[in-house]
Amino acid sequence: MSHGFELGPAIGPAVPDQPTLAGFSLVLDRFNTLLLKVSMGAMALTALVLTYSVVSRYFFNVPTDWQDEASVFMLVGVTFFCTAYVQSYRGHIGIEALSSLLSPRVNAARQLFVDAISCLFCAFFSWKSWTLWHEAWADGMTTSSTFAPPLWIPYAMMAFGMSMLTLQILVQVLTHVTNKRSAR
Repeated sequence: MSHGFELGPAIGPAVPDQPTLAGFSLVLDRFNTLLLKVSMGAMALTALVLTYSVVSRYFFNVPTDWQDEASVFMLVGVTFFCTAYVQSYRGHIGIEALSSLLSPRVNAARQLFVDAISCLFCAFFSWKSWTLWHEAWADGMTTSSTFAPPLWIPYAMMAFGMSMLTLQILVQVLTHVTNKRSAR
Protein backbone atom coordinates (compact mmCIF):
# COMPACT_ATOMS: atom_id res chain seq x y z
CA MET A 1 0.00 0.00 0.00
CA SER A 2 1.33 3.42 -0.85
CA HIS A 3 0.27 6.81 0.36
CA GLY A 4 2.13 8.81 -2.25
CA PHE A 5 4.76 10.18 0.10
CA GLU A 6 7.35 7.57 -0.86
CA LEU A 7 6.77 8.07 -4.57
CA GLY A 8 8.73 10.36 -6.84
CA PRO A 9 7.20 13.25 -8.76
CA ALA A 10 4.24 12.46 -11.01
CA ILE A 11 5.31 11.49 -14.51
CA GLY A 12 2.15 12.66 -16.24
CA PRO A 13 -0.69 11.02 -18.08
CA ALA A 14 0.00 7.98 -20.25
CA VAL A 15 0.49 8.91 -23.91
CA PRO A 16 -1.35 6.72 -26.43
CA ASP A 17 0.57 5.07 -29.28
CA GLN A 18 -2.14 5.94 -31.82
CA PRO A 19 -1.30 9.43 -33.23
CA THR A 20 -4.83 10.84 -33.42
CA LEU A 21 -5.65 9.64 -29.92
CA ALA A 22 -2.31 10.99 -28.68
CA GLY A 23 -3.15 14.42 -30.12
CA PHE A 24 -6.58 14.40 -28.52
CA SER A 25 -5.04 13.24 -25.23
CA LEU A 26 -2.55 16.12 -25.34
CA VAL A 27 -5.32 18.68 -25.95
CA LEU A 28 -7.38 17.13 -23.16
CA ASP A 29 -4.37 17.22 -20.81
CA ARG A 30 -3.75 20.90 -21.54
CA PHE A 31 -7.41 21.74 -21.02
CA ASN A 32 -7.46 19.77 -17.75
CA THR A 33 -4.37 21.67 -16.61
CA LEU A 34 -6.14 24.96 -17.42
CA LEU A 35 -9.19 23.85 -15.42
CA LEU A 36 -6.89 22.89 -12.56
CA LYS A 37 -5.37 26.39 -12.52
CA VAL A 38 -8.81 28.03 -12.66
CA SER A 39 -9.89 25.77 -9.81
CA MET A 40 -6.85 26.76 -7.76
CA GLY A 41 -7.84 30.40 -8.18
CA ALA A 42 -11.44 29.60 -7.27
CA MET A 43 -10.28 27.78 -4.15
CA ALA A 44 -8.23 30.80 -3.07
CA LEU A 45 -11.18 33.08 -3.82
CA THR A 46 -13.45 30.80 -1.79
CA ALA A 47 -11.10 31.07 1.17
CA LEU A 48 -11.13 34.86 0.88
CA VAL A 49 -14.93 34.98 0.60
CA LEU A 50 -15.39 32.74 3.65
CA THR A 51 -12.85 34.77 5.63
CA TYR A 52 -14.66 37.97 4.70
CA SER A 53 -17.94 36.34 5.75
CA VAL A 54 -16.62 35.42 9.19
CA VAL A 55 -14.95 38.78 9.76
CA SER A 56 -17.96 40.81 8.62
CA ARG A 57 -20.37 38.82 10.79
CA TYR A 58 -18.15 38.77 13.86
CA PHE A 59 -16.77 42.32 13.89
CA PHE A 60 -19.41 44.31 12.03
CA ASN A 61 -22.58 42.28 12.63
CA VAL A 62 -23.30 42.36 8.90
CA PRO A 63 -25.55 39.57 7.62
CA THR A 64 -24.04 37.48 4.87
CA ASP A 65 -26.40 35.80 2.46
CA TRP A 66 -24.37 35.53 -0.67
CA GLN A 67 -21.04 34.35 0.76
CA ASP A 68 -22.11 30.85 1.80
CA GLU A 69 -23.85 30.05 -1.47
CA ALA A 70 -21.09 31.57 -3.59
CA SER A 71 -18.56 29.49 -1.68
CA VAL A 72 -20.56 26.30 -2.10
CA PHE A 73 -20.98 26.99 -5.82
CA MET A 74 -17.24 27.56 -6.21
CA LEU A 75 -16.42 24.40 -4.26
CA VAL A 76 -18.76 22.40 -6.50
CA GLY A 77 -16.91 23.76 -9.52
CA VAL A 78 -13.49 23.07 -8.00
CA THR A 79 -14.48 19.51 -7.12
CA PHE A 80 -15.89 18.58 -10.51
CA PHE A 81 -13.45 20.57 -12.67
CA CYS A 82 -10.44 18.76 -11.17
CA THR A 83 -11.72 15.19 -11.54
CA ALA A 84 -10.45 14.66 -15.09
CA TYR A 85 -7.00 16.02 -14.20
CA VAL A 86 -6.75 13.70 -11.21
CA GLN A 87 -7.94 10.77 -13.33
CA SER A 88 -5.32 11.51 -16.00
CA TYR A 89 -2.67 10.81 -13.35
CA ARG A 90 -4.74 7.91 -12.00
CA GLY A 91 -4.82 9.75 -8.71
CA HIS A 92 -8.26 8.64 -7.60
CA ILE A 93 -8.51 6.19 -4.74
CA GLY A 94 -7.95 2.63 -5.87
CA ILE A 95 -7.55 -0.63 -4.05
CA GLU A 96 -4.07 -1.95 -4.70
CA ALA A 97 -4.38 -5.23 -2.79
CA LEU A 98 -5.64 -7.07 -5.86
CA SER A 99 -3.18 -5.57 -8.31
CA SER A 100 -0.18 -6.81 -6.34
CA LEU A 101 -1.54 -10.38 -6.33
CA LEU A 102 -2.43 -10.58 -10.03
CA SER A 103 -0.15 -11.23 -12.97
CA PRO A 104 0.57 -8.17 -15.18
CA ARG A 105 -1.67 -9.53 -17.95
CA VAL A 106 -4.63 -10.22 -15.64
CA ASN A 107 -4.06 -6.89 -13.89
CA ALA A 108 -4.18 -5.09 -17.26
CA ALA A 109 -7.48 -6.84 -18.06
CA ARG A 110 -8.82 -5.89 -14.63
CA GLN A 111 -7.80 -2.28 -15.15
CA LEU A 112 -9.45 -2.18 -18.59
CA PHE A 113 -12.64 -3.67 -17.13
CA VAL A 114 -12.69 -1.16 -14.25
CA ASP A 115 -12.03 1.73 -16.64
CA ALA A 116 -14.81 0.60 -18.99
CA ILE A 117 -17.32 0.27 -16.13
CA SER A 118 -16.18 3.63 -14.72
CA CYS A 119 -16.61 5.23 -18.14
CA LEU A 120 -20.15 3.88 -18.43
CA PHE A 121 -21.04 5.08 -14.93
CA CYS A 122 -19.55 8.54 -15.53
CA ALA A 123 -21.33 8.79 -18.90
CA PHE A 124 -24.63 8.02 -17.18
CA PHE A 125 -23.84 10.52 -14.41
CA SER A 126 -22.95 13.15 -17.04
CA TRP A 127 -26.18 12.57 -18.94
CA LYS A 128 -28.27 12.86 -15.77
CA SER A 129 -26.33 15.99 -14.76
CA TRP A 130 -27.01 17.64 -18.11
CA THR A 131 -30.73 16.81 -17.79
CA LEU A 132 -30.70 18.31 -14.29
CA TRP A 133 -28.98 21.43 -15.66
CA HIS A 134 -31.53 21.73 -18.45
CA GLU A 135 -34.42 21.38 -16.01
CA ALA A 136 -32.98 24.07 -13.73
CA TRP A 137 -32.34 26.36 -16.72
CA ALA A 138 -35.76 25.86 -18.32
CA ASP A 139 -37.72 26.16 -15.06
CA GLY A 140 -35.65 29.06 -13.68
CA MET A 141 -34.90 27.17 -10.48
CA THR A 142 -33.11 29.04 -7.70
CA THR A 143 -31.96 28.25 -4.19
CA SER A 144 -34.39 28.87 -1.36
CA SER A 145 -32.33 31.60 0.29
CA THR A 146 -32.98 35.33 0.10
CA PHE A 147 -29.99 35.65 -2.23
CA ALA A 148 -31.58 33.01 -4.54
CA PRO A 149 -28.87 32.38 -7.16
CA PRO A 150 -29.90 30.20 -10.10
CA LEU A 151 -29.30 26.48 -9.64
CA TRP A 152 -28.22 25.99 -13.24
CA ILE A 153 -24.79 27.36 -12.29
CA PRO A 154 -23.66 24.51 -9.99
CA TYR A 155 -25.50 21.96 -12.15
CA ALA A 156 -23.61 23.18 -15.23
CA MET A 157 -20.29 22.90 -13.41
CA MET A 158 -21.17 19.41 -12.22
CA ALA A 159 -22.29 18.29 -15.70
CA PHE A 160 -19.26 19.79 -17.43
CA GLY A 161 -16.82 18.31 -14.93
CA MET A 162 -18.38 14.87 -15.20
CA SER A 163 -18.32 15.11 -19.00
CA MET A 164 -14.61 15.91 -18.87
CA LEU A 165 -14.04 12.96 -16.53
CA THR A 166 -15.95 10.69 -18.91
CA LEU A 167 -13.80 11.88 -21.81
CA GLN A 168 -10.62 11.30 -19.80
CA ILE A 169 -11.61 7.75 -18.87
CA LEU A 170 -12.67 7.08 -22.47
CA VAL A 171 -9.23 8.20 -23.66
CA GLN A 172 -7.64 5.85 -21.13
CA VAL A 173 -9.80 2.93 -22.30
CA LEU A 174 -9.01 3.65 -25.95
CA THR A 175 -5.32 4.00 -25.08
CA HIS A 176 -5.36 0.61 -23.43
CA VAL A 177 -7.12 -0.98 -26.41
CA THR A 178 -5.01 0.66 -29.14
CA ASN A 179 -1.69 0.21 -27.33
CA LYS A 180 -2.51 -3.44 -26.79
CA ARG A 181 -3.22 -4.01 -30.48
CA SER A 182 -0.15 -2.10 -31.66
CA ALA A 183 2.06 -4.17 -29.34
CA ARG A 184 0.83 -7.38 -30.98
